[in-house]
Amino acid sequence: MSFKVLQPGLLSLIQDLGRFGQHDIGLTTGGPLDSEAFLWANRLLHNTPNACAIEVSFGGLQLLAQTDSYFCVTGAHLNLTINGVNKALWSSHKVVNGDEIKLGYSSHGCRSYVGVAGGFNISPSFGSSATVMREKVGGLNGAKLATNDSLPCTEITTLLRQALPEAHWPLYGQEGTDKNGADTVLRLLPGYQHHQFDPVTKARFFHGQYAVTDRSDRMGMRLEGPAVSCPSQQMLSEGICLGAVQVPADGQPIVLLNDRQTIGGYPKIGAVMARDTARLAQLRPGDTLRFEAVDLHQAHTINTLAQLKFDATALLQLKD
Repeated sequence: MSFKVLQPGLLSLIQDLGRFGQHDIGLTTGGPLDSEAFLWANRLLHNTPNACAIEVSFGGLQLLAQTDSYFCVTGAHLNLTINGVNKALWSSHKVVNGDEIKLGYSSHGCRSYVGVAGGFNISPSFGSSATVMREKVGGLNGAKLATNDSLPCTEITTLLRQALPEAHWPLYGQEGTDKNGADTVLRLLPGYQHHQFDPVTKARFFHGQYAVTDRSDRMGMRLEGPAVSCPSQQMLSEGICLGAVQVPADGQPIVLLNDRQTIGGYPKIGAVMARDTARLAQLRPGDTLRFEAVDLHQAHTINTLAQLKFDATALLQLKD
């Protein structure tokens, strides 16, 4: 009882919510870059929030169902078919043994999440099944999916199908809310080192527009825009949080993501809220962004309201 990988696409990884409590031995968190889309995939399938799913970067994944089950695809906008018939995203679908599932390539957004009812049955490593290729842990032998890989799961023959109303689908870089023309706005909590950046530098950083470069990956998003300088470049290495904005010697910010190193010594102007790193991870090379400072109380309110909205959003009930 499994799904067989016919075509792995550009980069497809087994992920759960991540590997926590292992930084002391040098293991990073991993987990889905877009946790919101990941959690929606599991909710649509009545799964626990931590159930294993596949994170697909830019699309191209093809699977063969070798059991009866239900699956869904959330995240980036792309074409989804079962046996050549178009199917809706953000909706659960029934498959039977022998069905072929194909994901096209994304037109908006970067990361898609393929969930299956009950989750993929992947043995945990250091407390998690999240794949981190640099450390070769999690997933299938710590590697990206490859042709003919087998992804075990539980046979599910009956499940109440659900869909997220289209009005609640994320727009991914098309929010259209920024008066300065950036594709998205990232809310940032200034860190304790932000005092080392002079007022002119901070004004340039918060009023400037940055573009995502093609040198970005799951470790971090490298940006290009107004250079940011910090008088002190020699700092002791310390633990690094998700979303930390490092400023290396060239002045071009790097927003650190799930597969970041556990320690680092570059100066950090602050950290992007985890809810916004998810939106950042859906931006494509060339997409633009700007930063907006928020304080801890604002961040707490934003997170609380977003969680309440997630819990209160009514799903559509579908028929097979």
